[in-house]
Amino acid sequence: MIYQPDWSIITNNLGIFWEGLLLTLRISALSLLLAIPIGIIVGIGRISKNRLIKFLASAYVEIIRGIPLIVILIWIYFVLGQFLKLGSFWGSIVSLAFFSGAFIAEIVRGGIQSIPKGQMEAARSSGMTHFQAMKLIILPQAIRKTLPPMASQFILLIKDSSLVSTISAVDLTLKATNLAAVSYRYIEIWSFVAVVYFAVTFTLSLIIRQFEKRLLKNEF
Repeated sequence: MIYQPDWSIITNNLGIFWEGLLLTLRISALSLLLAIPIGIIVGIGRISKNRLIKFLASAYVEIIRGIPLIVILIWIYFVLGQFLKLGSFWGSIVSLAFFSGAFIAEIVRGGIQSIPKGQMEAARSSGMTHFQAMKLIILPQAIRKTLPPMASQFILLIKDSSLVSTISAVDLTLKATNLAAVSYRYIEIWSFVAVVYFAVTFTLSLIIRQFEKRLLKNEF
């Protein structure tokens, strides 16, 4: 028997897919907002002269980057979530934030270390404390340099968010899974979901490229 595609399953359920996509974008955006301060703090900690702070920051980065995201999702939802009553929505956000925070920390560390050391020395010699020099001189320049890779991290976060369906977050992936389970239209549904993810990430990629071009023009 030849399989006959029926794309009406897509057109008849566009509302369901739209709801799932909105939740996916919402989870991704909130996760990024939480991951950025985590990444900045840990990134600064990675280059701290305090051995304890540097050790703790490095341990966080290495441990989180060495554990699959799905394991972090399940652990936070079923273990930590039971004490904090996070639920699938906030459990997804916290998990993605901690996971992405480790990668953002490395972006921030690289951005800070790309600033010539002479600028810190000049700031200190002018009477600034280390904290003031970092806040007023180093970090503004570092953050400017890290904006493009930060934006790219958001794209990765959207793709990673497809795993939150494993803890029952009703995102685009879970909506598609449930619909496919009752309609048996796996080819149509998952092909459409793939196109949606590609459309979102590709559009964001184009926006990031334009942003990078303007950033480069402003530097010259």
